[in-house]
Amino acid sequence: MSTAQVPPVTSIGIPRITAGYDEYGRLDLQAHQEVHGGFAALSSGELIGLADRIELRGRGGAGFPFARKVRAVIDSCKRQDLPPVIVVNATEGEPPSWKDKAILTRGPHLILDGAALAAAALDAEEIVIGIADDGIGQNSLTAALAERKMPCPTRIVTVPHRFISGEGGALVRGINGEAHIPPGRKVRSSDNGVMGLPTLLSNAETYSQLAIAARLGPWEYNSVGIPEEPGTVMLTVGGSATNPAVVEAPSGTPLMDVLAMCGADIGPGLLVGGYHGKWISAEQAETVTISRKGFAKVGGTLGAGMLIPIGSKTCALGEVAQVVQYLAGESAGQCGPCRLGLPDLARAVTLVSLGGSALEQVRQAAGLVKGRGACSHPDGTSRFALSALEVFAKDVEAHANGEGCGKQVRGILPLPYTAEKGARKLALDWSRCDGHGLCSAVAPEIIRLDHNGFPAFPQTPLPPWLEDGARKAVNVCPALALRLIDPATSAH
Repeated sequence: MSTAQVPPVTSIGIPRITAGYDEYGRLDLQAHQEVHGGFAALSSGELIGLADRIELRGRGGAGFPFARKVRAVIDSCKRQDLPPVIVVNATEGEPPSWKDKAILTRGPHLILDGAALAAAALDAEEIVIGIADDGIGQNSLTAALAERKMPCPTRIVTVPHRFISGEGGALVRGINGEAHIPPGRKVRSSDNGVMGLPTLLSNAETYSQLAIAARLGPWEYNSVGIPEEPGTVMLTVGGSATNPAVVEAPSGTPLMDVLAMCGADIGPGLLVGGYHGKWISAEQAETVTISRKGFAKVGGTLGAGMLIPIGSKTCALGEVAQVVQYLAGESAGQCGPCRLGLPDLARAVTLVSLGGSALEQVRQAAGLVKGRGACSHPDGTSRFALSALEVFAKDVEAHANGEGCGKQVRGILPLPYTAEKGARKLALDWSRCDGHGLCSAVAPEIIRLDHNGFPAFPQTPLPPWLEDGARKAVNVCPALALRLIDPATSAH
């Protein structure tokens, strides 16, 4: 069960979900039982009561109360006279996030315990566990299922490792054999989910927290953390951190304690909540405690627990532009605000990173997509972009006046496409370029002309959706100065 691709796992205080990781590495069933002990089955009423008393909310990003989900499924089952399905969302499609994969690879039985508790309480027809097709955690989960008996048939479904595949509606559609994209309209899985049955869908960490609470009971579970949000939180700390890690910490822990543990250089800003989250300044970060309430005080969000300090050694605007380009390419392509609006937003943000005066274009593009998509993807992308321009205002000014920040893009914000994975980049032979400017007319989302009329473009790998435009720019260059190269091999 290789865990080589998952960051190290550590904790602040006494570990709960991550208990036994240091001693066993990965907990098989015997080790799991030695560390965590057994638990008693719960009735549906006891399940709801436990979730209510520990204030259990979804840990996948939205933070929806788990007890309300259970009540909605029970009501739907009674109304339709149908059995429910339990779905565990362990897809974790965001490139910076690793917390669920850490549990999958090292403590899979906790996830299965939580799913089994819910299935037994609701007399479920089936348990379905959705994971990404990147292979991380699949062997560990398969082995765990082989070691135990579940209360109902349980299967693993793999979905494409894409940003939008983990959206609840997209996961249900994928399980049903449809396209792995959001449904395009509001569909409550509690009414019509897997196989048309009422479906209880929640995140892998959520089920793990439920399993911990069933063992400890609400009083002991609530003895850690803050009263409004008791228990621990699983966090992924990456970005500029010299010791990136998955960290389990009690709610209420000062944010700076977590960042210091991971050797994080915040630089001018910190991204909280992932690529649909929000940037906060270094000054704001010093005041935050790890909780939904703590992040809300500075206008941020805990989301799925991603903490990504940008650091002081990379071009922040270049990093942001790459991510917005990636998010534009991750559109499901089924509604205009997303299919057309996000590329416009990506172009405008890229122009700002290249020194163009496109701030108003960014705001206009973001305004045109906010609140108008069939899912939350346009809203999240806009929030990411607009908050970046606010936090990195000094960099925006430096780029706009022609001086730039003097830093290269170092890939601090992780992306699924890199030079090592075959992504290509534009290169210019300066001895040939005569400044015709045709390339910028063909591919304005990638190339702009500097004040001398010569092309300027990011020195970073291109997202796949921009390669066609880059190829057209190469083909129209009369001096044959522009080319597409593979940075890993320097091959044309």
